[in-house]
Amino acid sequence: MRMVTIDPITRLEGHGRISIFLDDKGDVDNAILQVPELRGFERFVKGRRAEDMPQITSRICGVCPVAHHFASTKALDAAFHVDPPSAAKKLRELMYMGYLIYDHTLHFYYLGGPDFIVGPDAPSMKRNILGVIEKTGLEVGREVIKHRAYGQKITAILGGKATHPVCGVPGGVSKGLNKDEVKDIKNMVDSCLKFAQFTLRLFDEIILQNKKYVDLILNDSYTLKTYNMGLVDEKNRVNFYDGEIRVTDQKGDERLKFKAEDYYKNIAEHVEEWSYVKFPYLRAVGWKGLQDGGNSGVYRVGSLGRLNASEGMATPLADKEYKRFYETLGGKPVNSTLAYHWARVIELLYAAERAKELINDPEITSSKIKEPVGEPGEGIGVVEAARGTLIHHYKLDKKGLIEQANLIVATTNNAGAINMSIRNAAKSVIKKGHVDDSLLNMVEMAFRAYDPCFACATHTLPGGMPLEVNIYDHQKQLYMRLKQNL
Repeated sequence: MRMVTIDPITRLEGHGRISIFLDDKGDVDNAILQVPELRGFERFVKGRRAEDMPQITSRICGVCPVAHHFASTKALDAAFHVDPPSAAKKLRELMYMGYLIYDHTLHFYYLGGPDFIVGPDAPSMKRNILGVIEKTGLEVGREVIKHRAYGQKITAILGGKATHPVCGVPGGVSKGLNKDEVKDIKNMVDSCLKFAQFTLRLFDEIILQNKKYVDLILNDSYTLKTYNMGLVDEKNRVNFYDGEIRVTDQKGDERLKFKAEDYYKNIAEHVEEWSYVKFPYLRAVGWKGLQDGGNSGVYRVGSLGRLNASEGMATPLADKEYKRFYETLGGKPVNSTLAYHWARVIELLYAAERAKELINDPEITSSKIKEPVGEPGEGIGVVEAARGTLIHHYKLDKKGLIEQANLIVATTNNAGAINMSIRNAAKSVIKKGHVDDSLLNMVEMAFRAYDPCFACATHTLPGGMPLEVNIYDHQKQLYMRLKQNL
């Protein structure tokens, strides 16, 4: 059996490699995504002060720090038995919208979008932001850079830092907004709203009006019929900051709906020996391996998962695009992996609209932004990271120190689906041993649609990492060899 390796895979957060196994005829027998890095945050936070967790976990990733910061903060709200004031929740959500603006802009224009804007068959040196600028023009490039910066500036004003925020505390936030800051954010949000609308027009002109691209999106090779999961509000509309977790099946019908604190009753985690990423699945269905369909507990999260698990968007312009999304792609649910890109741009519009609602809310300048905390206990916090549902679960001791921590990250939730997607794509495009750069890029497109973040996703239980240590004496002779988990 011959093996083809894509190492490293490109245009993602973190590190990984794809191993493609060919049979004697040169056709694909299997393909797996291996993540060789280990972060181990769940282990080394033990014994740390609970109130430090929003800062510690935001360092898991430089792309998703706001998501980890607020999942952690919400877990501490629950662990210290405190409900933050309404104004604090709105400030947190406003900052979250800034994060979504810069994150979704990053993925569409820098990471995933080049496969469509420049083209999947374009030379590899063109499939990047420079190729996007060459295709769309310098003015578009300036707007992309400007509005990514606006999203980060909004998070910096509210969070203290653009990348690793420090504002979230148990019971609220540490800083409010003054009138000058409100004015600055209003101007930036208005501009971001126009930019999101422009991005949707660009998507329509370059991708939706190109039959070849639409056929590629709807191709069976990039289709998975899994369950879908996401946070929803009381009307089952997409909500990034709060709500209940809703799961829909392969026909779009509701299968489960539960509160954040009940996640462990509904989600279990499977381990494969060839990856540090865990594989979550629905307990009620069970782990049946890497397969889709109603008998497999594998589910999808992220932009496509959220839209499929919901019944609409909570802002008018985004809801209109939501409806057009399903009308164009054949109704709910959409199971086409490459449709993640369109769903992500719809969410960019939602984030700008929701930010405008929040910054114009009179309560946003309230000084009542924190409540006193209670006794330490156990808490679970859930938000929708740009990449999907993010869960932080902490158990504290009587001194308020971390006794136990579990993190289920968006990319971890998608791990099973990502592996199936790359396997199916590889089987479709690689035949009789013929492999070239453009075909391998078609395989990479299958994982890139998920906007994965492997820096976030790599955790292990119980923390045992394969390790070999060789000790040499002063004559450079091997004195001792120590091994663990090898």
